[in-house]
Amino acid sequence: MDDYPALSVFWSMLWFFLWIMWFFLLFKIITDIFRDHEMSGWGKAGWLIFVIILPFLGVLIYVIVRGKGMTQRDVKSAQENEAAFQSYIRTTAGTAGGSHADELAKLVDLKDKGALSEAEFQQAKAKLLA
Repeated sequence: MDDYPALSVFWSMLWFFLWIMWFFLLFKIITDIFRDHEMSGWGKAGWLIFVIILPFLGVLIYVIVRGKGMTQRDVKSAQENEAAFQSYIRTTAGTAGGSHADELAKLVDLKDKGALSEAEFQQAKAKLLA
């Protein structure tokens, strides 16, 4: 290791980093090809063959031709994931059908209108808060 200069270490690390980034980009494009629901099966097969047979040229042309669509599909996917996550949180937290405070306010309103007696109100409130 003594005969391996620092500049050679830097260049080796740089090439290794670029090699890893190349694979990330290649996998991202292959994933995008399969994620696009508007493209036909033949179109997907054509792009996939092009990206695999001529990887540098195929990836470069794919990014130029379909780069904007990649961004839109990523944003749409992120929004769908966020909506699903928020829905899950609301369902899990019990706020999908209304919070306890909302239900308690409805009970107070019913009691004030005379639809519920004091005993019925206390019973419903105890059931709600249990």
